[in-house]
This record gives sequence, structure tokens and C-alpha cells, in this order.
Amino acid sequence: MVALSACGASQARQDGATRAGRFFEESLGSGSFRVACELLAPESREQLEEEKKPCAQALASQDLPRGGGVRSVDVHGRQALLRLHGDTLFLSQFDEGWLVTAAGCAPGPGDTPYSCVLKGA
Repeated sequence: MVALSACGASQARQDGATRAGRFFEESLGSGSFRVACELLAPESREQLEEEKKPCAQALASQDLPRGGGVRSVDVHGRQALLRLHGDTLFLSQFDEGWLVTAAGCAPGPGDTPYSCVLKGA
């Protein structure tokens, strides 16, 4: 019974991260940058606002790729990596739910870290 609960919780976290990431991408695609900003982790939002523009305006000016369908999601504790056809997102689970910490990410060569257009401090 404990193993089933653990699997259910893991699937619930995967589903939650996937929903949040897809909603973020859909918001970007429809030009709803204010909604997309609400889906950003605080540090990521602060990074955008360092440009001395409101989050929605700063987010609209970013050269973020548009993700398509989900290729995979990896959840480890409160962190998630969501690979889409066209974009890769990093998310963290906060009290209010899953929020995007980095977007427009591409893997570096070899074992080097991802390079992201938008990332928290």
C-alpha cells in the first residue's frame, strides 16, 4: 500500500508540473503575458523586472521558443524538467503549486548545464 501511495504522489507531481508548464506555454502562445508572469517563480519574475519594465512587457520582449507537445517530464522532489517539442522548462513546486523557474532552455554540449533564455537568479 505504501508503494502505491508513493507512485500516486509521483504521478500527481508529474501531472501538476506538466499542466503548469503547458499552461505557461499556452499563455505565451496566445499573448497572455500577464497570465504567464503569474506562472513564474518569484526569482524568475524578478529577473525579468530588472529591465525596469513590468513583467508582462519584459516577458513579451524575450525571445522564448514556443513549445509544442510534451516529450517527457522528470520530477525529482520539488523540481521538474519538462521537455516539449520546441522548448524545455524547469519548474519548482511552491506552496501555491508548480511555477516555472527557467524557460527557453537548451542542453549544452556534452555534460554541460542547460543554457536558458529566462532563468531565476
